Amino acid sequence: MREVDVVGIRFEEPEYAPVLVLKERDGGRYVPIWIGAAEAAAISLQQQGVRPERPLTHDLLATLLETFSHPLERVEIVGVSEGTFLAEMVFDAGRRVSARPSDAVAVALRTSSPVLVSREVLDEVGLSLAEGGEEEVEAFREFLDQVSADDFLEGDGPEEPGGSTP
Repeated sequence: MREVDVVGIRFEEPEYAPVLVLKERDGGRYVPIWIGAAEAAAISLQQQGVRPERPLTHDLLATLLETFSHPLERVEIVGVSEGTFLAEMVFDAGRRVSARPSDAVAVALRTSSPVLVSREVLDEVGLSLAEGGEEEVEAFREFLDQVSADDFLEGDGPEEPGGSTP
């Protein structure tokens, strides 16, 4: 497993489909995951430090975990099957709960829990960009403008069930 940083949400043109972008912390690979609009909003709001008047679902889940003393230890993106990314939320005593990556990341951001991606997933879908600071970021944005979710699908199924892909 390799730790990743949540770069943020980008939008694929022309459909304006939200893409969660993760970057390998000790490496240069990026992992784009197409997600739903609600999950994209939850991740973006948290990254921007926006606190809604009432808790969103991911806020509620994080509060429940804390209240009942079951802290989230980490989120792991463990696989890709027919274009669908698979994640697990890992709790105390190694307890694991299957989750959509977008939901798991939204909760991880709220609990300051690390996000990890398996080496196999990084090898399969990770995108390497040349070193270059601002040029690297611009090249990646251009890439996202030109790529579609279909470029990462082995089959014709959606990436994440429940509205998390275009």
